[in-house]
Order: sequence, then C-alpha cells, then structure tokens
Amino acid sequence: MAERRVNVGWTEGLHARPASIFVRAATATGVPVTIAKADGNPVNAASMLAVLGLGAQGGEEIVLASEADGAEAALDRLAKLVAEGLDELPETV
Repeated sequence: MAERRVNVGWTEGLHARPASIFVRAATATGVPVTIAKADGNPVNAASMLAVLGLGAQGGEEIVLASEADGAEAALDRLAKLVAEGLDELPETV
C-alpha cells in the first residue's frame, strides 16, 4: 500500500472550494485513493461528501493511500496539491 502523510495547506482546510479542487484532482488520477485524518477512518477521495465529512482543518495532517497500479505518482501529485493549498488544478493532474 502506497501512502503519503501531508499537512493541509489551505488555511480554511478541506472545505467547499479546496475540497472541490481536491476531489477533481483525485478523480483525474484514475486511481482509487482514500483520504483520512491521521487518526481517522479512510474515505473515498473522489467523493465530495466524504471529503467534506472529514472536517480536515488547515495545518492538520491527513493520510492519502492507494493499493492500485500507478498509486505512487498519483499520491505524489495529490500530496503536492494538498500541501501547497493550490487554488487551481495544476496542468499535470
């Protein structure tokens, strides 16, 4: 299982617009990915409701994970997006 631990770079956390950006990026990878708070249960990273339900705050550690082929590259891209708190999807996603 590939895994990345990263702190949420959006000051408002994974709410509304940041969650939407993240979910679109997770879906675009074509790889099933889960997201969880460091001490919580993983949820589907491609589900807007599931990501919003995490209530992840800015600076809080989250865990991205996947067992699929191509997981390493997908998790690297998603971890960078979350850590940097990007306002737009990068062209590489």
